[in-house]
Amino acid sequence: MPKYLFKAHYTADGLAGVMKGGGTARWTAVEKAAADLGGSLESFYFAFGDDDVISVLDLPDNLAAAKLSMAVGSAGGAHTTVVPLLTVDDVDKVASGAMPSYTPPGG
Repeated sequence: MPKYLFKAHYTADGLAGVMKGGGTARWTAVEKAAADLGGSLESFYFAFGDDDVISVLDLPDNLAAAKLSMAVGSAGGAHTTVVPLLTVDDVDKVASGAMPSYTPPGG
């Protein structure tokens, strides 16, 4: 199943919710949302800096990842960035295959 890196930045209201409900409540919410989409939560970490949460989810496809991102964003408590993750085998397949022709700007 494809893996996706979800990075979340809480709004003020979202952060207030974390402070009220604690970290376990957020982990549980993400785990349930992933399961509802046919996936699972691999890892979940709180951070500080540009991102408040970093998590890796196994989800069926890009549509499931987009659906989760839109559900989180429309709830108003956080903004998300989703990064599809490639395995080493995926990159080996890309590197060993024929590459398309490409002309860079001005080239």
